[in-house]
Amino acid sequence: MPETRNLFLIALAVLAFLLWSQWQQDYARPLQPAGVSAQQGSNTAADIPADDAELPAPIAADVPTPSTDNSLPAVQSASSSAVVENNGELITVVTDVLEVQIDPQGGTVVGAKLLDYPVEVDEPDNPVQLMQRNTADGTYYVAQSGLLSADNPAPTHLVDYSYEQNEYRLADDQNELRIPLSWSEQGISVVKTLIFQRGQYVIDTQHQLSNQSGQDWQGNRYVQLQRTAPTGGKGSLTNTSRYSFNGAGYYTPEEKFDKLPFDDFIEQNLNISTSNGWIAMIQHYFMSAWLPPANSVETIGSAIVNQTGVPRYLLRYQNAPVRVANGQTHQFSSRLYVGPKLQEELKDLAEGLELTVDYGIFTIFSKPLFIALDWIHTLVLNWGLAIVILTLLIKLLFFKLTEAQYKSMARMRKLQPRIEKLKERYGDDRQKMSQAMMEMYKTEKVNPLGGCLPILVQIPIFIALYWVLLESVELRQAPFFGWIQDLSSPDPYFVLPLINGIAMIATQRMTPSPGMDPMQRKMMNALPVVFSILFAFFPAGLVLYWATNAVISLAQQWFITKRIENAA
Repeated sequence: MPETRNLFLIALAVLAFLLWSQWQQDYARPLQPAGVSAQQGSNTAADIPADDAELPAPIAADVPTPSTDNSLPAVQSASSSAVVENNGELITVVTDVLEVQIDPQGGTVVGAKLLDYPVEVDEPDNPVQLMQRNTADGTYYVAQSGLLSADNPAPTHLVDYSYEQNEYRLADDQNELRIPLSWSEQGISVVKTLIFQRGQYVIDTQHQLSNQSGQDWQGNRYVQLQRTAPTGGKGSLTNTSRYSFNGAGYYTPEEKFDKLPFDDFIEQNLNISTSNGWIAMIQHYFMSAWLPPANSVETIGSAIVNQTGVPRYLLRYQNAPVRVANGQTHQFSSRLYVGPKLQEELKDLAEGLELTVDYGIFTIFSKPLFIALDWIHTLVLNWGLAIVILTLLIKLLFFKLTEAQYKSMARMRKLQPRIEKLKERYGDDRQKMSQAMMEMYKTEKVNPLGGCLPILVQIPIFIALYWVLLESVELRQAPFFGWIQDLSSPDPYFVLPLINGIAMIATQRMTPSPGMDPMQRKMMNALPVVFSILFAFFPAGLVLYWATNAVISLAQQWFITKRIENAA
């Protein structure tokens, strides 16, 4: 039996080590990245100086002339009396789910608040800010797009657009907002239109080019995401998690999804030719991504832009060039996603986009767990109740395994008096004691290892569920009942850790412990306290799963033990 106890202790020690390691990652203070310095100034278009080094080189190639699209609306003139020139103000767009700021210089998205996602449960009017541009602390996170041409005029993200008004709000009877921006030079006119839909985190971005220059126009469209590294902080894009991936991501049909940490930007200068790929900036729970139109051909690239001593990480894709004949029009289209990593929505937007929800090496377990949780949630409409039901289903799945475990423990409990006699007979001769015990187990058909396998099986499920709870935005700030209003945060009154500790102590009292030396016994007695302290820092949803599992296991063990004892 010492072997069984040792394996049991090893399993619990491994679990405790994994929990402690994860706790260290979750709650260790983040380090400030080198090179970040405070700057004074206001959040206006003039605060961030333009830098031609940010521009990609135009792609030179022989390209066919696109056919005229007669369905396109007429291009608005930049000289219309309805538009105003860029005066340094930002354009504010408010929908039912987004509040976005657009800089008329380049039509760049320089701010984005997610109105349905408050920073804290008790701060419903303080939404998470995913994108922002703030020279006071060096924060810079924007989405840029533009057109390029080697020989013809083209509006990059550095040009000034004219615009009609500086504020748009989605009315109750509206389903769409269109924000047109106008530019023209030497007979080339472009209307850049950003389109917002009700209930959507996707911003459709269109560049409609009209060529009245007297010659063919050749060029291409590019889109890019540019940001500084997160520095820690509350309530903004820097409020990220140390254990969740923070960096760039991209997808190609050939290589599928890949991540590019900020630390790898220097060594990896991406230059990937592909079709139907996408690029993204990823952080805990939220992301931004540029999604190309169907059947597009693009080149994905990365770079570091170092202005004012603060490095910015840039990820872009650049479409293949097109030629627009004189007198013709052409429309470039792309979509910008700025929002939460909602898995059901992401997989419908672009191939592989749901892979930005990163469960790491435990994806093989975490993904099915989330699918099961999500399905149960659609029935009960409560994520906490869904976790309880999922725990019951997992217990049913492993019922035969745990039943065999508890039967083995119950039989060993019956053998306890005989084991005590063996201790008296052999004294300190542990070798003869072990041989006698093994012979007795063999005669009584008791498996001393029967109690270890269910514990080992629970470890990957526990860690997989941990990642589901901490990486799935669907469970962020999800309430349960009573005092638990956020399953992704610790239990504020430590009730669940206490329930789990009590269940562990009761289980220990029912579990036979032959051959355990005093040191091992002390370690076993200390485990409920250690686990209760650890669980006090872990998400309530995870502790709810573990406490529910502990209570059900205790009831199951008590029932099986009593049944075997009564049958004797």
